[in-house]
Formats: sequence, structure tokens, C-alpha cells
Amino acid sequence: MKTMSKKNINGPKIRLANKKFLAGLVKYLIISTGAAIFIFPLIWLVSSSLKTIDQLYILPPKLIFLPIQWRNYVIIWDYAPILRFLLNSLYVVIMTVIGSILSCSIVAYSFARLRWPGRDICFLLLLATMMIPYPVTIIPLYLIFNILGWIDSFKPLWIQSWFAGAFYVFLLRQFFLSIPRELEDAAKIDGCSYFGIYWRIILPLVKPALTTVAIFSFMGAWNDFIGPLIFINSVNKMTIALGLSFFLRAYGGEFHLMLAASTVMIVPVLLLFFFTQRYFIRGIVLTGLKG
Repeated sequence: MKTMSKKNINGPKIRLANKKFLAGLVKYLIISTGAAIFIFPLIWLVSSSLKTIDQLYILPPKLIFLPIQWRNYVIIWDYAPILRFLLNSLYVVIMTVIGSILSCSIVAYSFARLRWPGRDICFLLLLATMMIPYPVTIIPLYLIFNILGWIDSFKPLWIQSWFAGAFYVFLLRQFFLSIPRELEDAAKIDGCSYFGIYWRIILPLVKPALTTVAIFSFMGAWNDFIGPLIFINSVNKMTIALGLSFFLRAYGGEFHLMLAASTVMIVPVLLLFFFTQRYFIRGIVLTGLKG
């Protein structure tokens, strides 16, 4: 009787545990299938970059051919100044990220923590600029940069980031609003200035949001094609995105080399997200908790 009673008691628990196990298994299978679908193009890109031109057209297609053509990555450095393109993009990206973080954080701090006449109206006007398409501003920007003598230089590619983009300001402002004002009041009692509060109190607390802005800025500057196409004329000043277009025009028929060059372009972005994904996801999740 005792054995039967124990089975009757443990039976529902076992069935519940089995249901949870099956539900978890199904969930992970769905997630794994979705991840495989999304990552397959990247795997195919890398594998195709390690083939010969003839192997790309073999049917049915194979993921890997032996021997692996590592020399494709050596050839592209001789075909085009890939290193110069990478260094140009790196310089533009660094200046863009620094400008975006500094300018947007200062403006967002002003909108979130300071009180001044017309603050809310100015914030609405700033948000309204997000509705203006970038192509509309290209001609005025070109005329301004031409007057300044900045055409065919890197300045037009990064100087705009030092004037606080509306989206990044909105993102940081929402994050700043979630910080308790008691910290700010305590700093004021200790004699800290507004800039001191911004630099010593606010910025250390919003690292996830700043990381998110840095990643978005990095990807925007790294993948930017329209800006370099409009403002850059010299081959030795091309960024990697424009340089790939130059490579395609010169060696468009050699798709295995084009795929190798494309792989070189996306590696820095993948590495950046891999090492900063924790801060990136946290910044996205926490932004907007308080309006």
C-alpha cells in the first residue's frame, strides 16, 4: 500500500517534469533551427571564399572542397589596396564613434537632467529631424563641405557625428531618465558641478547605453556607402564599403575573390558584436524603462 501511495503521489510530478522537459526540448530545437537558418548565409559566404571560381558553379553545390583555397585571401591584397581601405574605414569609424558618444551623451544629459526654457519643444524638434531622409540633405551638405574645401577628405564622413544624431540622443535620454535623482542631488551637496555630475556620476552608470550607441555608430560608419561615394574621389582614400565596389568593377567576374573581400569586410563587425553583445543587449533592454 505504501508503494502504491508513493507512485500515486510521484506520478503527477513525473508527468509534469516530462512535460517541462519536452517543452524545453521543443523550444531549443526551434531556436537552434532558426539560428542555423540565419547563420547559413554567413557559413556559405566563408566557404565560397575558400573555393576556386570553377568550384562555385559545381552542381550539386558542396560546402567544402579540398584543398581549401587559402590563397584567395592572399590574392585580394595584390588585386586592390584592401589594407588601405581597412585603415581608412578604421579612422572614420573611430572618429565617428568618439563624436557620437560625446555629443549625443551631452545633449541627452541636457534634455534628461537639466531644466531650461523650451527644453521639451527643442526635444520635439530634434525628434522631428528623424523624419528627414538622408538623401534630402546630401546636396546642402555637399555645398557646405565644398565651400570648406573638405571634398575628397575624411572630414565629411565623420564630422556630422559630432553634432548629436537624434536617434542616439533619444536612446540615451531614455536611459538617463532611469537614473535616480538622489545620486545627482548628493553630488550637488558635495559641490559637484553639472559637468562633474555628467562626467563622474552619469556616464559610469550608462555604459550599456553608450556601448549600444558605439556599436550602432560603428556599423553605420563601417557600412556607409553613400557618404564615401559622394565625398571621396581618390582611390587611396576609399573606405572598405566603397573599396568593395571598386573591387567589383575591376574584378567583378572573379566571384570567389569578391566573396573573400566581403568576408574581410564583415569580420570586424562580427568581432565587435561578439565581444560587446552583453552590453549591447542590456542597453537595448533597459532603454525606455522610464519615459
